[in-house]
Amino acid sequence: MTPRYLATFVPFPVALTTLFIDLNSYFASVEQQVAPQLRNKAVAVAPVTSDAGCCIAASYEAKKFGVKTGTRVGEAKRLCPSITILDARPRLYVLMHHRILAAVDTKIPVHKVHSIDEVSCRLDRLQRDPDRAKALSLEIKQAIYHRCGAWMRCSIGIAPNRPLAKLATDMQKPDGLVILRDQDLEPDGGVIATLSAQELAGIGPKMMKRLEHAGIKTIGDLRRQSEKQMRHLWGGMVGERWYHWLRGAEVHEPTTHKGSIGHSHVLAPQRRDPAQAKSVAFRLLLKAAARLRHDNYAARKLTLSIRLVGENSVSAWGGGRWDATAALGDGCIDSGTMLDALGELWKQADQHMRETPPVQVGVTLHDLVSSQSQTLPLFQDEAKQGRISQAMDKINAKYGANTLYTANIHDARTSASGGIAFNFVPDLSIADSVQARQGTDSGRNERQQPEKRLTDAEANALIEASLAFDREHAPRA
Repeated sequence: MTPRYLATFVPFPVALTTLFIDLNSYFASVEQQVAPQLRNKAVAVAPVTSDAGCCIAASYEAKKFGVKTGTRVGEAKRLCPSITILDARPRLYVLMHHRILAAVDTKIPVHKVHSIDEVSCRLDRLQRDPDRAKALSLEIKQAIYHRCGAWMRCSIGIAPNRPLAKLATDMQKPDGLVILRDQDLEPDGGVIATLSAQELAGIGPKMMKRLEHAGIKTIGDLRRQSEKQMRHLWGGMVGERWYHWLRGAEVHEPTTHKGSIGHSHVLAPQRRDPAQAKSVAFRLLLKAAARLRHDNYAARKLTLSIRLVGENSVSAWGGGRWDATAALGDGCIDSGTMLDALGELWKQADQHMRETPPVQVGVTLHDLVSSQSQTLPLFQDEAKQGRISQAMDKINAKYGANTLYTANIHDARTSASGGIAFNFVPDLSIADSVQARQGTDSGRNERQQPEKRLTDAEANALIEASLAFDREHAPRA
């Protein structure tokens, strides 16, 4: 019997239902958009611009030299001596993200935001005609071009469901447009049949090894598997979803409950000692706690993670990993209780940092429950602490991040100021969600004095100036 979350399988021909938009080299493209002098040049964006830092985005000019997401800054310079390494400016990218959403919304409603650079839209019955879907895609590209800038290019995929539409965006970059129809899904002769199964979003290296062990290398190989075989390959219902997805059916996944809220931070060289790292960890916890309360959750557990510099390790920074978890009761929202728990965890971590300094710290609040369903505090002081934390959130939202803060983060107020993950779009209404301000010149030399900072209004003015430049000078790339 078909599980409840699965749509009834739709036989061929399948309908084009989903339009997926993937912004190309997003962070690097935003930097090139607001700084026209960087266009057509090799550019990479990194949260830490020293040689030990890691690139989180690279322009297509840099990719030609082998620079990609995850490349160390030092290696990027070796591969491409002319490359410009830019300080990441997370809030600028969020501001541009909202402009892109507004641009898309002028042509079709955004159905779901999947990440900072990916959104999907649902096609109505008239828009499912391939020619109309193509025309709509070109209109979306033009809307982004006019409202966001000439360098904000995107690849658009149109297919019978979200996973296939996402796959289509990866088939033609940059500025691509690919439509997958039923004949393109055939295991023999279909355009996706010879692609590696790892091209499908959600199939990582570990899963790929399992598939290869079963003799499956391509999407065509996967498409030939029976529903039972697919269920066996994944060890559950995920395999059944893929069985239907690859045949063009829509699969309605159950709504997922947010499982955790957390932040991590790669420490600057001057902060790679236990005392400095502790201040940063406390800062990260306060940021996570503010998000927790904003989203109306309470946490039952807290985990501290530390990466250490060392000789024998598999970590990206050449060091080992230490982590430990503390219980927070039936559901905690107040920062004081969380800070006490983190302090106890830090005492355990101290002994591991006596000989090997920390290079990254992370704090995660998990085992979340709705704040409405949490057990009410038995004692008045516990309830009071929660109200104090909520009051601090309101004051910081009104007057700026860390207007009120606990003494134990005094030395780290400007550290861990808010990076950005591809799969998470910070809520700018939360005072400390992401770096409050961004530099005017992200390409500055590290040895120079700290750069002047931009307000959000000034950042938006910078985007507007780049649009004026486009109108006057730049034909579409």
